[in-house]
Amino acid sequence: MKIYTLHSKQKLPITLKEAWNFLSDPKNLKVITPDYMGFNILSGADRPMFSGQIIQYIVTPIAGIKTKWVTEITHVSDLNYFVDEQRFGPYALWHHKHFIKEIDGGVEMEDIIDYKLPLGFLGQLVQPYLVAPKLKEIFDYRKQKLTELFGEYKGASQKSATLKQDILN
Repeated sequence: MKIYTLHSKQKLPITLKEAWNFLSDPKNLKVITPDYMGFNILSGADRPMFSGQIIQYIVTPIAGIKTKWVTEITHVSDLNYFVDEQRFGPYALWHHKHFIKEIDGGVEMEDIIDYKLPLGFLGQLVQPYLVAPKLKEIFDYRKQKLTELFGEYKGASQKSATLKQDILN
């Protein structure tokens, strides 16, 4: 049994509360998912996130094939992290941890996804050619969309570089 991990980090120039309010609202998942995936929430997004929440949606990840996906929010620590796990869907295992922490000039968001593909050896064969590139594409889109919505992070290192440049001039 092979379990894969996707790890993604992004910094945004917003407050911890702004980040949490956006990321913990299940309806915003559609906003940061590529349009071609046909993401549509069927149920469970009618209230703010809570442990035990079941969210059902339809997604079209590959070749126009619609897939029902059911996730459960298993853990929530307000302004800190939440975890969603697939209960029904395309993966044999999907465990997604979302961390948010305050940093100088904004927040750092971190996603850690542990997943297992179905179909045993066949799933392992398509992992590097189909699944991994598709997940990377989705998370690259997410980063781009969040930057469009909230702006580009210019933290302490960029401030220091600007200060050095000012001193040299």
